Amino acid sequence: MAKGYSTVSHTKIMKYLADNKDKLVTVADIDGFLKNEGIEVNASTIYRFLNKLSDSGELMKYVAQKGEMSSFQYIGGEEHNCREHLHLHCVKCQRVIHLECGFMQEIKGHIMEHHGFALQCESSVLYGVCSQCRRSGT
Repeated sequence: MAKGYSTVSHTKIMKYLADNKDKLVTVADIDGFLKNEGIEVNASTIYRFLNKLSDSGELMKYVAQKGEMSSFQYIGGEEHNCREHLHLHCVKCQRVIHLECGFMQEIKGHIMEHHGFALQCESSVLYGVCSQCRRSGT
């Protein structure tokens, strides 16, 4: 966990993040979880803690488009090199898939060679529907 003092709310947030590490979560998701646990925390306090975790490398922060909330994914201790690959986000179940395959080098090379553009994957997300949701029809 990010350096600094630990509170009950920080401990609960860390548990929530770890339990949902395969999904993108928002401050509103965490706030709802904390309220269900009987803990009232100001949203700005949650943001500050999440930003601290992001700065320490324990979270990936996906910056939202204007008017939308940023999303976060817990990656602490994981071997994912999120700066080197794209992420697939299921808009139905919120699951995140790390696109860690040889295709990434091909697409980066193509984009650089044909478009003169150096791809930065750190917070790059492609949105769609995962195979599980497509099969279940949800």
